[in-house]
Amino acid sequence: MQIDDLRGLIALGEHRHVTEAAAALGTTQPTLSRLLSRLESELGARLFERDAKGVHPNPLGDLALVAAQDLVDRYDRLRMDLAGLFDPESGTVRLAFLDSMATSLVPRILHDVREHAPRLRVELRQEPGHEILADLDAGVSELALTSPRPPGPYGWLPLQTQTLALIVPPGHRLATRRECRLSEVAGEDFVTIPPGFGFRALVDDLLTTAGVTPRIAFEIGDLATVEGLVGAGLGMALVPERFAGATGTIKITLTAPTAERVVGLTWRNDRPLTPAAARFHTFLATTAPYP
Repeated sequence: MQIDDLRGLIALGEHRHVTEAAAALGTTQPTLSRLLSRLESELGARLFERDAKGVHPNPLGDLALVAAQDLVDRYDRLRMDLAGLFDPESGTVRLAFLDSMATSLVPRILHDVREHAPRLRVELRQEPGHEILADLDAGVSELALTSPRPPGPYGWLPLQTQTLALIVPPGHRLATRRECRLSEVAGEDFVTIPPGFGFRALVDDLLTTAGVTPRIAFEIGDLATVEGLVGAGLGMALVPERFAGATGTIKITLTAPTAERVVGLTWRNDRPLTPAAARFHTFLATTAPYP
C-alpha cells in the first residue's frame, strides 16, 4: 500500500463516485476501481458499498478513511518538515501565539518577516498559553509568542512590553480618574481570563500584592471579549492598554510600577531549530523590541 493509494481512497470517500474521484486524481475510472479492489483485498474487508449512484463507505470504510487521512497528513507533515530542514529560504516555520496577539503583534511581525524573507512560509496556530507549551513539547510548533516567560527547557527572546491599565464602564465611580491604585478597587466586580492562563496569573499576582480579593463576575479566554463585557457595564478589568476603549470603556492608569506584561518568543532550547525557524528567530532578535 502506497501513500498515493491512500489518497485514492480519500478521494473516493470525498466524491462518493469512482468517475468523479478518478477525474479529481487525474487518473482513469478502471484504474481507481482496481485500486479499491486491491486495497480491500489487502485489508481483508469490504470498505465501500456499490450501487447505481456511486460508492459509499460502510462503517469499516469510515474507519479506513480516518486512518488514511491521518497517515497522509503525517506524510505531508514529514515532507514539509524536511523541506524546512533543507531550505531556510522557502521552508516552513510553525508559529503558535496567544489569542490576544492576533490583531496586533503577530501581523506586524509577519509583515516584517515577509519583507525580509518573502519565500519563507509561516504556519500559524492561535491558542491558549498552556496549549502552546504542549505543542512546543510535542514538536507541533517550533516557535511561539507567549507571556510570561515559561519555566523549564525553553529559550526566551523578549519582544514587547505591554503596559496594563484598569478599564471601567462609563459612569463608573472611577471613570473620571486619570490614575488610581489597585487597592482602590477592593469589592468591585471583575471580568478576567480563566485560571490556567498566564495573563490570569499576572492579574492575580497584581491584585494579591495590592491586598485585593476581587469578585470575579465573568471569565472568558479572550481579552477583546473581556473589554466588551466591561463596556457593557458588567465589571472592571485589567488589560493591556491597547484593548482599552474599543467599546467605550474608560482607561485608568495604574500607579503600580509592575503593571505590565512582557511578550516574547520562546522555543525548546534542548533541541535544534530547523534552519527556517532559526532564520525567523535570528531576524526577530535583530528587530526586537517592538514598541
